[in-house]
Amino acid sequence: MALCGIGWSPSVESVEVVYFNGNLSTRLIRQSPMRLTGKHSYLNQRQYWGVRCSSASKAVSPMESEENARSALLGSMEEELEHVTRFKISDFKILDCVSTGLGGRADELIFEAIVKDTKSPLYNTRVVLRRHNSAQAQRRGKRAIEVLKKLVHRRLMYHSYSMQVHGYIFSPTSSGRCSFTLVHGYHGSFSLRHWLQQSDWLPTLEATLVLDEESVRRVGDDTVGGPAVTRQLRLIRLLMRDLLIGVNYLHSHGLAHTELRLENVHISPVDRHIKVGILGNAADFYEKDPNSSALDNNLDRRLMMIAFDMRCVGFMMAKMVLRELMDPLIFTRFKSFLTKGKDPSCLREFLLKILSRNSPSGNTGFQILDRNSGAGWNLLSLLLATKPSKRISCLDALRHPFLCGPRWRVVPSMDIIRWGLGSTAVRITEEYIYGQPQRSRLAHFIELMEMLNPHSKPKNWLELLPGKWRLLYCTGRHIGLTLRQPPARVLISDVHLNVSRASKLNTNLSFTSNIGFTVMSGRDWPHAKTGTDGNLQVDSLFRLTAGRRLYLKEENTTGRFTPGPSNIQDSLAKKFSGRKWRKAIPFKEFPSSLPVAKLASGDIEVIMGLGNPLTQDIDAARNVVQEVRTQLPPEMFDLSKFVCGTYVDSRLLVLRGVNGSALLFTRSCVDESSR
Repeated sequence: MALCGIGWSPSVESVEVVYFNGNLSTRLIRQSPMRLTGKHSYLNQRQYWGVRCSSASKAVSPMESEENARSALLGSMEEELEHVTRFKISDFKILDCVSTGLGGRADELIFEAIVKDTKSPLYNTRVVLRRHNSAQAQRRGKRAIEVLKKLVHRRLMYHSYSMQVHGYIFSPTSSGRCSFTLVHGYHGSFSLRHWLQQSDWLPTLEATLVLDEESVRRVGDDTVGGPAVTRQLRLIRLLMRDLLIGVNYLHSHGLAHTELRLENVHISPVDRHIKVGILGNAADFYEKDPNSSALDNNLDRRLMMIAFDMRCVGFMMAKMVLRELMDPLIFTRFKSFLTKGKDPSCLREFLLKILSRNSPSGNTGFQILDRNSGAGWNLLSLLLATKPSKRISCLDALRHPFLCGPRWRVVPSMDIIRWGLGSTAVRITEEYIYGQPQRSRLAHFIELMEMLNPHSKPKNWLELLPGKWRLLYCTGRHIGLTLRQPPARVLISDVHLNVSRASKLNTNLSFTSNIGFTVMSGRDWPHAKTGTDGNLQVDSLFRLTAGRRLYLKEENTTGRFTPGPSNIQDSLAKKFSGRKWRKAIPFKEFPSSLPVAKLASGDIEVIMGLGNPLTQDIDAARNVVQEVRTQLPPEMFDLSKFVCGTYVDSRLLVLRGVNGSALLFTRSCVDESSR
């Protein structure tokens, strides 16, 4: 840079002009009138020059000017970073290892060192030196020190849940550039991602966290037949609770981490706490711009930043529980499911088709999330909610049943109760053991879901009902093959009900029943489930109106008419009076009616497609259709037999037929092209 035409008033004793990193700054040592004129041109932005002008007529050499500028710059740095220690590189013994697990970037150089200064309180302590090479990296390092200054009044809390920042090394180099190195705590070379990628990660982490012998004995060990699922669930609860406490500490002090991921989280073997990474990218909730100091803007900014952090926590939880998501390809499909706007409450239905094939962990993650009536899936869906306003906060997540366990008793909300009822019903259907006890239990759960239906008005159904639903269960008919000898051996695949809406102004809905099946021929059909594929499609239009479902009692009827479901209602009334359901069900007695969404059907169109050679044999095709109709509920063939909808949410649907049977559906979010 060329600096010329400098002029000053004689009354000014000292004027200091410093050019550093592309910024021209002027410091007045004494306040007095001054006139400064000049122009400059940039020859090399990486160099900085200092010119000291004083009233004395003594000439200043370039070497002295450079040294003075360095001293002034270091003095200003010490004023800004006075709450931490300034070290010298000679205070450390550099070790011959680079910490690859500390989340370094391309513009950072990370290596380990030991403090050898005997006067330092950190003498003989291992630390990490994070050298920031670029200007952007240096801003991150200084930002980490600024965050420490904001949280210094609760230093113990900060040190418990975040990497401790000891100080910095700041010195100009011979090339004219300034070197800034951050000195922070060492908590091992492994991040949480490195821990989870180890083959023996579970016993190693248990040993690192120094879990007491009583808890290990109570849970058991894999070598003696102990449940591995329980061990992993306990460990994930410890890690998640520690992580949420640390993130909540930042949020309560007006900061968002913005870089929460497994690579930036470490486990300290000293205090056995999770340490979130260096807070170099921590953002303030409140903007510093005086023109945007409106309360609404600050509130929106705060909610968006908290929601972003909670989404990152959700990704971390998903990877900790479902270790298959460590694979970048599978995680990309997982993220694309969310970025497409799919409801995260349907994650189980989506991942069931992806992770169940040749799973190396034996679906341990599914077992963990399925426990306690699917509480883990509920927490994961709240952390990854599509709308930021719907995401759960740290405090609410700490009170969630999935993280509390049996020792911390929490009162479940009505949403948790509904979720538990639906998840339990889905798990029973997946077991595919439909004896009388299972069928009775499923009928009870469906009745309870209908009583707790959160969306009883037709306007809510118009928003939630459109989509693709997969048939799970029918209370009126056993779905699938039985012990009888059919004329045609037909294996039913997925049965879907597609609901679409022509426009938002129209209340008419289009229902399409898609039934896929395989006709097995030959003697080896019990072992080889192959054959001719077929498809049956039924279309109909429906009009949605409000209605009510009446519960008729036997004493209110006359003659020989006796309603079939009365025994179910009587047994439900007895269950409601018990202690288990007294707090869950908001009714003191069994209601006489419930609001429902009434379905009025129009014309029906049936289309069937069969492959060769069934198309050449009319009798064989007739037998196939008859067998398909025998195995499936009649409502899927004659859509006009659907009378009303009694339960709907983002993932489950219950429709009632004219004969009183209930059909349970789950929302299907599987991408057919990705199979």
